[in-house]
Amino acid sequence: MPAKGKHRRPKSQRFARSIAVAGTGGAALALPLMGATGAHAATSQSVSEKAVQSLPVTQKSAEKTAAKKDAAKTSTVRTYSVRVGDYLSKIADEQNVSGGWKKLYADNRSAIGDDPSLIHPGLKLSIGKKARTSTTKTESSASSSSSKAKKTESKSSAKSTAATQSSATTSSSGYTLPVTGATIGTGYRVAGSMWSSGYHTGVDFVVPTGTSLKAVAAGTVVSAGWGGAYGNQVVIKLNDGYYAQYAHLSQLSVSAGQTVTEGQQIGLSGATGNVTGPHLHFEIRTTPDYGSDVDPVAYLRSKGVAVG
Repeated sequence: MPAKGKHRRPKSQRFARSIAVAGTGGAALALPLMGATGAHAATSQSVSEKAVQSLPVTQKSAEKTAAKKDAAKTSTVRTYSVRVGDYLSKIADEQNVSGGWKKLYADNRSAIGDDPSLIHPGLKLSIGKKARTSTTKTESSASSSSSKAKKTESKSSAKSTAATQSSATTSSSGYTLPVTGATIGTGYRVAGSMWSSGYHTGVDFVVPTGTSLKAVAAGTVVSAGWGGAYGNQVVIKLNDGYYAQYAHLSQLSVSAGQTVTEGQQIGLSGATGNVTGPHLHFEIRTTPDYGSDVDPVAYLRSKGVAVG
């Protein structure tokens, strides 16, 4: 009996201690509580981890959205209004056109026409992507008719240009007339209030609009574009150091920085700027600027070119 009692007492004591420990919140029962807390923490941690893991997906989605917006901005067509002194390569550089002036011309060919050098102040150019040529059947039909008309005009112009070029006169000295088969209208240094300098700074060759104009000698194009009262103009620095200016052009065939050879077409005559009719205003200058003119007829004759 004492042995049994002795055996039972430890059990009773252990049980009592367990209860006592449980009652006092001891470490023995704290472990299951900690386990429960740990389980709760694990559940929370799992949810948190899932949230953290899903964050990159959200970021990727946001990045994709931002990328789409950026792409939309990049592909958005912008309209540029041509200003005085503009030409395609200049506009392409300033507006960061990918593909340069050739891409700009290709995207706006229907507005510019067959000659990429012929642009004028106020002309609207689309920058960013190719502009829609038509949105309705009516517009499509109109575009088709316009295209046929342009082709006809182009063929006529090409024939006229070819005929003019075939009759070009050159000299053995490497100089030629700026336009062939033309007579001189207003001569050099003719006085008059219509000119800001008080006199005519060049000579006027009387030719109809669309006549091919030639580089009088080899050189480099200094400027090609709108010249205010001169309308569309081209200024070429000749290899001998003098400058040749062509004014009132209807079309430009060259651009700034381009090298030209004697007799090469630099544009077509016209009546742009301050004029009373179509003609070529031609000057020879000692600098590219207005006011440095010399007698163009005397200059050409000194180079072996017969004038008039």
